[in-house]
Amino acid sequence: MERIIIDMDEVMADTMGGMINWYRKQGYTGEIDYSKMPGGSWIKGFPEEHRAMVRAHLFDPGFFRDLPVMKDCIDVIEQLNKKYSVFIVSAAMEFPNSLRDKLDWLNEHFPFLQWQQFVFCGSKSIVQGDYMIDDLVRNFNGFPGKKYLFGGYHNTEITGYDRLNNWREVEKVFL
Repeated sequence: MERIIIDMDEVMADTMGGMINWYRKQGYTGEIDYSKMPGGSWIKGFPEEHRAMVRAHLFDPGFFRDLPVMKDCIDVIEQLNKKYSVFIVSAAMEFPNSLRDKLDWLNEHFPFLQWQQFVFCGSKSIVQGDYMIDDLVRNFNGFPGKKYLFGGYHNTEITGYDRLNNWREVEKVFL
């Protein structure tokens, strides 16, 4: 059975949307400038005076627990799981508090996946598979299989990869 490696943040989980929701709930009304995101982090789209605070919130316990799920993600991954060997791989070690949050999030939203299908690591260079879907090209380093860049505001200028912009496009390619 062919193996698909799927990233979590900005692929399955709407991390940027979750951060914008938090930012607004804190009472901040600064403009989110999507034009500043390409070529880097979506954090660059927040007002400069708030970027350090926004980045620091990524380290807070609970941030990754309540993120919105990307549209159609659950349905498509459930279908993929019947046809492929699916592994959810997150370079979660950068944000140590995210480990429990991400596990709980996966268990809540993807109950059809088993714990053996979850990989939390520091570098995805250790991962092997036939296909990888990720939003960050640095995670493709050392991956021997076919690489698919999942589209986001932060990677719009990146070329040289087959691009999947939403979960219905994933469905068309793999199912």
